[in-house]
Amino acid sequence: MKKYYNSLILIGILILVNLLSYKFFYRLDMTSDHQFTLSNATKNILKSLDDPVTITAYFSKKLPPDIQKTREDFRDMLEEYAGISGGMVEYRFVDPSSDKDKEQEALQSGIRPVMIKVREKDEIKQQKSFLGATISLDERKEIIPFIKPGAPLEYELSTAIKKVSIENKPPVAILSGHGEPGPDELSQVEQSLSILYNPETVDLKNVNEISPKYKVALMIAPKDSFENSDFQKLDNYLSTGGNLVLAINSVDGDFQNSRGVIVNTGIENWLQEKGLNIEHKFVVDFNCGTVSVQQKQGYFTMVNQVKFPFLPIIRNFADHTITKGIEEVILKFASPMEFRGDSSVQFIELATTSDRSGVVDGNTYFDVINKKWTSADFNRPNIPVAGILEGKLAGDMDSKMVVYTDGDFAVTEGGRQKQSNNNISFLVNAVDWLGDDTGLIELRTKGVVSRPIKQKYLTEEASGKRSFIKYLNFGLPILLVILIGIFLMQRRKAIRIKRMQEEY
Repeated sequence: MKKYYNSLILIGILILVNLLSYKFFYRLDMTSDHQFTLSNATKNILKSLDDPVTITAYFSKKLPPDIQKTREDFRDMLEEYAGISGGMVEYRFVDPSSDKDKEQEALQSGIRPVMIKVREKDEIKQQKSFLGATISLDERKEIIPFIKPGAPLEYELSTAIKKVSIENKPPVAILSGHGEPGPDELSQVEQSLSILYNPETVDLKNVNEISPKYKVALMIAPKDSFENSDFQKLDNYLSTGGNLVLAINSVDGDFQNSRGVIVNTGIENWLQEKGLNIEHKFVVDFNCGTVSVQQKQGYFTMVNQVKFPFLPIIRNFADHTITKGIEEVILKFASPMEFRGDSSVQFIELATTSDRSGVVDGNTYFDVINKKWTSADFNRPNIPVAGILEGKLAGDMDSKMVVYTDGDFAVTEGGRQKQSNNNISFLVNAVDWLGDDTGLIELRTKGVVSRPIKQKYLTEEASGKRSFIKYLNFGLPILLVILIGIFLMQRRKAIRIKRMQEEY
């Protein structure tokens, strides 16, 4: 009878715990960047909703186990969103594979099927599956056509909700008129800006002033020379409290002729008047990207990837809102900057090169194949390549300017080759900071992109430490399993001996 009551009590406790788990959700997140914990930005977005948002998730049910997890993670996240929003987020799941009407509904909503490899009865075949969602508020609608397994779900979902919930987005100016990249090349930047802002192109040559309605103006990779009247317009804008984001090229690379060239637009002289000196030189770094080089090997021509120090990979960032969550950015032909101004202007270094970097003259020859780089080439460590000027930059009002010494790091090359999310975030975060709307900065950069091995572990002296860590990672789990097995075996043996005794 006692056992019967104990069983009923245990069942009652389990039922109570399950009921409470629907009401109170808690998850212990042990990841370093809290990947499985909703950010404050998401919570603020959800709590500020005035009208209900409807999310329709189009997921096929018969999915492989690794992709089925994405469906479950998405459902868990929607449950959290619904709870935090106080019922302002409503969601439903639709299986388009179940019948033709639901499939047509998904297609009309902008969700396209993808082909997934599945194993069935010892054979691999292609299966048409849906993994997408729509987010609607009144007449406004956003589409996530494909939820990629392993992608940052929170960023995609929260930015979509933010888009449909904002009615009047503040405008930002993208300045043109001096050979800047076109809309196709800035498509990633504009797409990211459009979450919170309404980006508008402003031809600096054909306007009398930059309207004060723009709290932030961007100038990205100008190529043509500026006239004094252009600089006067920029100064007038700063004197009214406007803020600028400048991504400029002081040098550039001509791959066709394998040469470096100096870029003279006059912006460097204008910045020098404000205390910021940008040299007409290349930054080179041992930590760098690669270029494709064709090399003959016998009768064959092979395409090899060769390290190219003129493409520095930046991993040293200041502890600042603009750089929050950014792990690395690859620059293309950057230049060194140095602040030489007075105390009326404050300068903050945002990003610097590694401790194995240097500079090369602007007029140089790129000998990609034969050049042997040595430690003597990297004798100028921690060179600033991005920074902030803040203070009385023009007139008596305080203003801010974020300057990057590479104009192309956020440009989509040829309208095709996309830049990394970190590169785009590094630029757009500056707009968020200058515009005093930083809600999505921590979302935009959330999620691990790169975890490179620290340089101190790659030296010859650290080979013993590397071997120790490698064998520890391999052997420790096996050792733990063996120890647990021995413990359980001894425990069972002790219980068996105890039960064999007469007084048991």
